Amino acid sequence: MMPLKKKRRIQIIALAAASLLLSTGLIGYAMRDGINYFRSPSQLLAEPPSAAEVFRLGGLVKDGSIKPDEGVHFFFTVTDGGAEIPVHYVGDNLKPDLFDEGQGTVATGRFVDGTFEATEILAKHDESYMPKEVIDALKDQGVYVEPGADGATHGAPVTN
Repeated sequence: MMPLKKKRRIQIIALAAASLLLSTGLIGYAMRDGINYFRSPSQLLAEPPSAAEVFRLGGLVKDGSIKPDEGVHFFFTVTDGGAEIPVHYVGDNLKPDLFDEGQGTVATGRFVDGTFEATEILAKHDESYMPKEVIDALKDQGVYVEPGADGATHGAPVTN
């Protein structure tokens, strides 16, 4: 027969392990909708996700692409210099004040039938800001200029 002290130690270890597994499972379950992966337009075209997957799309708003729709909805195109994705904003909020053509943006939504349906749009919060993910995607395509390089005042695409 096992001594009581050893039996208690085994029970405590088993209880701690079960608690850890349960808490890990609950955290994973709670975060399943809160984790949105970032993709650039080139990555999105290379590996299209399912229509049910929610993720973030980032890049530059293509010049001349912003078109109004009904209410607060509108259309625009996001580019990383290597690919372009049409976006339809279907959210409930007004377009951000600093959202403009040629500026960096990150949109959250789903890719459905070749169009990204955005429910949330994030725009830069000052003149020199661009999201890190957007900068990385532009660098991958070779179209990003560091701020101050070649007289540039902020990161911008290079046109060849």
